[in-house]
Amino acid sequence: MGIGPGHLSDMTPRAQEAIQAADLVVGYDTYLELIMELLAGKEILATGMMQEIDRCQAAVDQARAGKNVVVVSSGDPGVYGMAGLVLELVMKGPAEQRPDVQIVPGISAVSAAAALLGAPLMHDFAVISLSNLLTPWEVIRKRVELAAQADFVMAFYNPKSTKRVTQIEEVREVVLKYRDAATPVGIVRQATRSGENVILSDLAHFTQETIDMFSLVIIGNSQTYTANGRMITPRGYQL
Repeated sequence: MGIGPGHLSDMTPRAQEAIQAADLVVGYDTYLELIMELLAGKEILATGMMQEIDRCQAAVDQARAGKNVVVVSSGDPGVYGMAGLVLELVMKGPAEQRPDVQIVPGISAVSAAAALLGAPLMHDFAVISLSNLLTPWEVIRKRVELAAQADFVMAFYNPKSTKRVTQIEEVREVVLKYRDAATPVGIVRQATRSGENVILSDLAHFTQETIDMFSLVIIGNSQTYTANGRMITPRGYQL
């Protein structure tokens, strides 16, 4: 299930009901901390980064044993979340031992970031993660190139980390081949959470801003503009 971008007010009633009904809540420790006030009296299994397979396998095993288990993802579980991994693990087991899986959607980080910026996703857009832990950088770079060439608005998850600092600069160089340097770029850090920060920049200068793993970067298409502090991509209505 997805808890949304972070603030409890952005968590759906269905997600809250799922937690209330759960015997066991499983998740990345940082995300569980965001909803700790909902977890009173619950059995909790919290693990750190890079332990996704272990915690999802534990969740599947407990569900097979008869427990009502909730696996928490931030945002939407089907957008870089745990929904796919849980389904893959469930399908590896014998059919007669497969627990029922329900996927509870949530407000994604890209939706939350877009709302804070204005309306940058009003036309076709591509969502790309710059993390190369599970996907080779050559594949990611090709996707960026093709999306830029096709004039998609582009939203980037995991744009920069302490160890991975050059990829966002390379993205900028690739997109500059196809778009004007003045193309609007929005950077949202910690959307709906404590420390939320929203910055409007442009393609020429956006990498000078603070960007990390808590940031989401949206690069506009050739029609995107800014007005009164808002980033807007026209849908095509004749006004």
